[in-house]
Amino acid sequence: MNGGTAPSRHRRQGSRRDPAIDEAVLAATRALLVERGYSATTIDLIAATAGVSRPAVYRRWKSKAQLVHEAVFPDLGQEPPQDDFVAEISRLCAGAVQMYRDPAVREAIPGLMVDLRSDRGLRRMISDRLEAAARSQLAGRVDDAAAAGVARRGISADILMDMIAGGAWYAVCVRHVTNTDRAARELTDLVLHGVLSGSPADERSTQSS
Repeated sequence: MNGGTAPSRHRRQGSRRDPAIDEAVLAATRALLVERGYSATTIDLIAATAGVSRPAVYRRWKSKAQLVHEAVFPDLGQEPPQDDFVAEISRLCAGAVQMYRDPAVREAIPGLMVDLRSDRGLRRMISDRLEAAARSQLAGRVDDAAAAGVARRGISADILMDMIAGGAWYAVCVRHVTNTDRAARELTDLVLHGVLSGSPADERSTQSS
């Protein structure tokens, strides 16, 4: 009995790793988000557009939210981190602005926020897949920059990441800025230099440490 089921299980595992199916589904998802919007982009429609079966989609992604998240937010690593801290902050700001500029991302975000709010397990899994790694990496860079005297001590990497992502999202998705290069430069400048012209922030940081 076991001998009869093992080959079938092996075939299913192999199909899950078929990059051609993955790429077709992810591409169909992105295209449908732009054409139809999040709510109308159903698993059935994605499968039909990609030319695969509905079960083939669900063998790879447990829900539409997980599939959409992977389609619009690919894994990190497309652009390597910069060794210089200032250059790295500039890279993160420019990357965030460009990411939210993507039409598929803009269409996906409102629906994703609703779906992820009701599924804590999926929210945690998605966070572990992408965001947690980015935040951990940034925390290490902030600590190194503080130790070298480049950044002031006491900076929260989480708040820094929130500031970059939130500023980029609001500029592109809410204000609909068209000059994204300028938006990225201004966001970088604000993140790196803050608002105050003096050093009260540095004094407060020294007193609290």
